Amino acid sequence: MTTMTEASVREFKMPDVGEGLTEAEILKWYVKPGDEVTDGQVVCEVETAKAAVELPIPYDGVVRELHFPEGTTVAVGMSIIAVDVSGGAAPAEAPAPAAEPEPEKKPEGRQPVLVGYGVAASSTKRRPRKGPQVPVQEPAPVQETPVVIQTGLNGHGAPVAALKERPLAKPPVRKLAKDLGVDLTTIVPSGPDGIITREDVHAAAAPEPAVVETPAPTAAPAQAPAPVPTYDTARETRIPVKGVRKATAAAMVGSAFTAPHVTEFVTVDVTRTMKLVEELKQDKEMQGLRVNPLLLIAKALLVAIKRNPDVNASWDEANQEIVQKHYVNLGIAAATPRGLIVPNIKDAHAKTLPQLAQALGELVVTAKDGKTSPAAMQGGTVTITNVGVFGVDTGTPILNPGESAILAVGAIKLQPWVHKGKVKPRQVTTLALSFDHRLVDGELGSKVLADVAAILEQPKRLITWA
Repeated sequence: MTTMTEASVREFKMPDVGEGLTEAEILKWYVKPGDEVTDGQVVCEVETAKAAVELPIPYDGVVRELHFPEGTTVAVGMSIIAVDVSGGAAPAEAPAPAAEPEPEKKPEGRQPVLVGYGVAASSTKRRPRKGPQVPVQEPAPVQETPVVIQTGLNGHGAPVAALKERPLAKPPVRKLAKDLGVDLTTIVPSGPDGIITREDVHAAAAPEPAVVETPAPTAAPAQAPAPVPTYDTARETRIPVKGVRKATAAAMVGSAFTAPHVTEFVTVDVTRTMKLVEELKQDKEMQGLRVNPLLLIAKALLVAIKRNPDVNASWDEANQEIVQKHYVNLGIAAATPRGLIVPNIKDAHAKTLPQLAQALGELVVTAKDGKTSPAAMQGGTVTITNVGVFGVDTGTPILNPGESAILAVGAIKLQPWVHKGKVKPRQVTTLALSFDHRLVDGELGSKVLADVAAILEQPKRLITWA
């Protein structure tokens, strides 16, 4: 987004790098005034409410000025950098000589007025009369004698100046005013069409009420300004809420207080799934790919959604409709230095296991590097959050806005478990599924969670159920 300020200088404005973003923070400048830039060259990195994005300049030139320093939050549409597209400073143009004013020409012919046309100017010149010229004296302006009238209906308002004119009143009213000594010109009429009534005359003749002067209230002592709170910087650190953190906070508050959340839990033996993970790592088809328990959990959730497609939906509040999705954009919650983000794998339902593994690997690497694009975080339908990597058993996850469900995966631990009638050490985890109760009732949510658990307990169901 650019704008022209001089013939050779272009202003590059902060673009909307996402959908509906209003601001972005300048993280780093890659250029400085005097540097040459080329079309497509990255000039700065900005952080939006969704991700860090590099901004390329759309033309060649020399940097004239950086309008904002690093760390500044700039509104979308504001100029952030000026570039001289001529390759240097634009020469100052000599001021043009002032043109001599032309004599005003009188309009010829009929001139347009507000409506229609005026009278055409006469082209006939009258001969001057013979004889002595008698100077024409301008008539003296007529001075209007102001009179004083009352502004209140009872005749006791503050006097104001008005033009003297004959008041309207019936003969009996005039006689009454004369008897009471009331000047009709001082009365504001209250009758129809500006006629003075008998009540107006009586009101004007009544004595003005005595004004009781009340002592001025004693001014209250000025309140001391509220003390400015101080903080011990050695004991506290205050971090401005902005960027990804600000967007996440707003999204979580909006989701928690918009969608009625329900969370269900199940603890499951995933020993066979962990054995399958080790076997897949040795498979030639999976060489070089990221193979871990999250891969099989994601595949299990996709199969469960295929068996229970009504869970994959969203709530359209504006149209009062439930929108069923015939595709799955699988979101993966990722913790980054800038905060939590949820990029999603587009059309994850249509991917084979190797393709899903490749997409998961790319998603994680991009998120850790802070290069996730805003488009990658839009359009999600269902999300997985793996809190088990932090050693946590489980949690009650909050829905990503616009989605119907989110699956939390707890830590996989070796625990005593009854297996084939005997207590044995088995690898066990706890799953938690939060869902929007407007879209998903208890039966549907329970079926989805139970299917995921059943697949992780017997991963061969990935084949039989798929």
